[in-house]
Amino acid sequence: MVLLFISGFHRPQGWQRLLAEELPDLDFRVWADETGDPADIDFALVWDPPMGELARYPNLKAIFSLAAGSDHLLKDPALPEVPLIRMVDPALISGMNEFVIHHVLHFHRRFDVFEERQRRREWKELPAADTACRRVGVMGLGAIGSAVAGKLGGLGFAVAGWSRSAKEIGDVESFDGEDALIPFLNRTEILICLLPLTPATEGIINKETLAALPEGAYVINCARGGHLVEDDLLAALDSGRLAGAALDVFRAEPLPREHPFWRHPKVVVTPHIASLTVPRTAIPHIVENIRRIENGQPPTNQVSRERGY
Repeated sequence: MVLLFISGFHRPQGWQRLLAEELPDLDFRVWADETGDPADIDFALVWDPPMGELARYPNLKAIFSLAAGSDHLLKDPALPEVPLIRMVDPALISGMNEFVIHHVLHFHRRFDVFEERQRRREWKELPAADTACRRVGVMGLGAIGSAVAGKLGGLGFAVAGWSRSAKEIGDVESFDGEDALIPFLNRTEILICLLPLTPATEGIINKETLAALPEGAYVINCARGGHLVEDDLLAALDSGRLAGAALDVFRAEPLPREHPFWRHPKVVVTPHIASLTVPRTAIPHIVENIRRIENGQPPTNQVSRERGY
């Protein structure tokens, strides 16, 4: 078996060592240093490969995404018709929990206000924040979104989720379908986007949906930059209608140095690090599916090309 690793972001050494412990006969090759004969490649473990690159491997059996999302792969018109397997990694879920909880608490407790007051050397309190009355909304209730919603509910927030179909997650209020989006937004003071990026969700955070949020709401986008119409968010922040935003993903990455998000006083920018795949916890999922495919069984956690996730 030959696996080709394609990523300019992830370091291959840890992946190679851990895969060798589980699959000692696996030939691990790193693109483009050790690719060898394209016909040798059985599996590809990838993050954002060059467009058309995966079509060069005629005997490919499956493609493993190094990320939770698969939009970066599905945009390739030459993507081979083999199973595309999304990443399932407990560390991705725990990392996103940490990121979202940090920013929800930051906004809920108004630390953004206190940071500004510190710059002005102003000693001034705010009224106590009432967690049970803070209405948090999660867009996208897949494995990661459901876990985030459950964690926030466990902290005592009034949590709702919006998704394609109805979900049952503890005390989380479920909104589903297009007709439920505006009612979901109307009750949401801190909006968290964890949707997959598909043609149906492209630009979903826009002038109309931002206007449906209560005045003084916050936006946290840690899904994909394509979900957000950036100029519409800037206009809502500058008008005072929105109180702030935490953004981890952008339409252009790296975020251009001249982009107004960098210097905007109401925007927190992080470089697409909300949640990262950890080899130690991701390897079991990859190994299990390689073994399933080699034994003639269908792999788990396949991406639906029709749905886009």
